[in-house]
Amino acid sequence: MSQELLPGIKQFDLSGKAAIITGGSKGLGFAMAAGLASAGARLMLVNRNADEGAAAAAELARDYGADAISFPADITQAAQTEAMAKAAMEAFGQIDILINSAGINIRGAIDEVTTEDFAKVMDVNVTGTWLSCRAVTPYMKQAGRGKIINLASTLGLVGLANRTPYTASKGAVVQMTRALGLELAAFNVNVNAICPGPFLTEMNLPIADTEESKTFIVGATALGRWAELREIQGAAIFLASDASSFMVGSMLTVDGGWTAR
Repeated sequence: MSQELLPGIKQFDLSGKAAIITGGSKGLGFAMAAGLASAGARLMLVNRNADEGAAAAAELARDYGADAISFPADITQAAQTEAMAKAAMEAFGQIDILINSAGINIRGAIDEVTTEDFAKVMDVNVTGTWLSCRAVTPYMKQAGRGKIINLASTLGLVGLANRTPYTASKGAVVQMTRALGLELAAFNVNVNAICPGPFLTEMNLPIADTEESKTFIVGATALGRWAELREIQGAAIFLASDASSFMVGSMLTVDGGWTAR
């Protein structure tokens, strides 16, 4: 039997691994942080609100016994993402995992959305993701290992009316993931993305009960419902773990069958 297939190898065990999760204090970011905590990872939650981040880290420490800290940063600022990576190295001595979950969505018809709105979405979703990737890359290259997980979206793969800023940004994240995956593969750094479908996060609460949601969002899924936050955790653990070691530039859809149609 191949050594690699011997029983007892725990591919999904993240014990001793150190992870940075941007946007980690709420929504999908917090759900993924909790998933990684349950698998044994040490965590740094990054968001702009220091009190909110500290409270989220304390909750993970209490509920999972996790080594969890927070770091306040605006990911659209290069100096702050660099400080984020440096702080993680000082706290943990390593950066094994980066999850880029911070993101925003501004909806509206193209002739109603302002250029400032469009730029803001691109700045957070694209530039912020790129800067965070750039900040951790030197450390992962030096270590000869790492996992970068970008949060793209079903709407980075298919279109939806009145979403030009968001779909453009998530389409960019898809292509960024592919290009960076090819760039870092030689250093044993796996770069992949999760493409969530309709999760009932704070971002989506304003449209939860609208006819548009029932027809074009929830109605587009094979399961006919919003996803529960816990349903993102398996994908995050998988991509953060050794189980995904042969994946490069992949888009892992968690969308209830939306893109299967």
